[in-house]
Amino acid sequence: MSVDIAAESGTSVRVVKLGAQIGARIEGVRLGGDLDAPAVAAIRAALHEHKVIFFQGQQHLTEDGQYEFAELLGNPTTPHPTLTSAGAKSLAIDSQHGRSNVWHTDVTFVDRVPQASILRAVTLPSYGGSTTWASTVAAYDALPQPLKVLAESLRARHTNLYDYAGEGRASAEGSSAYRREFESTYFETEHPVVEVHPETGERALLLGCFVKELVGVSSSESKALFQLFQNRITRLENTTRWNWSLGDVAIWDNRATQHYAIDDYDGAEHRKLTRITLSGDIPVGVDGRPSTVISGDAQSYAPVEVPRAA
Repeated sequence: MSVDIAAESGTSVRVVKLGAQIGARIEGVRLGGDLDAPAVAAIRAALHEHKVIFFQGQQHLTEDGQYEFAELLGNPTTPHPTLTSAGAKSLAIDSQHGRSNVWHTDVTFVDRVPQASILRAVTLPSYGGSTTWASTVAAYDALPQPLKVLAESLRARHTNLYDYAGEGRASAEGSSAYRREFESTYFETEHPVVEVHPETGERALLLGCFVKELVGVSSSESKALFQLFQNRITRLENTTRWNWSLGDVAIWDNRATQHYAIDDYDGAEHRKLTRITLSGDIPVGVDGRPSTVISGDAQSYAPVEVPRAA
């Protein structure tokens, strides 16, 4: 299924749905800082509806162009809360530092979880290296009512001591240096397990590999409950998989998804993409309680955004 949206400039933004729960390909758009407001609005609407959207044929895009486009969608964060050597504008998702082959939502160990991420392919292996996204909204919606009630009552503590990008097969030197910087400042934040999306009003499961523990239950119960809800998120029906080509750009709603970079290419192959994230608000649970900081100050990473009305 596809939908054509005419922009002010005469550009026709075509949205091609890729799955019932998540994913769409956007056609007819040349990304950059000069994109007109109707086209940006169409992209934002497609992102909210489909959770992750893909653009092909964007070989013209540079880091500066990627950043200028990101500014049209929101306020870019610094590249990362702890990886301060990463550069001024984007974070390199580089296989030489590790491989992010675990399910995660970006940077949930801080209180101001990014609203979205924009990822651009720079160097790709000759095979493999695709990425899979899962809808945390679809996962919540499919829960039986008793499990919804349980999830809505739970809170989880997230920490950056779990370095998702250090679990792969990169060189020991590169991975260990990356991990040391990743953990150079300790962050821990308590989030609701079910977040109310500040723009759409949808409810989403807020979990992933940065979860240290669920609050108020034993360690064994925490692990069992985490796995119960995490397994719901990653059901294949809730996912879409993208096989990268040079010139591809992906944008995902970080408040409604998790993602996983598939480690199916050999060590001699190099994979590098550049990521720019957009500042987000502080998650709020169904009961109206916001996330709370246990440790760490993320002010230098990003401001707290004022959510748009649902």
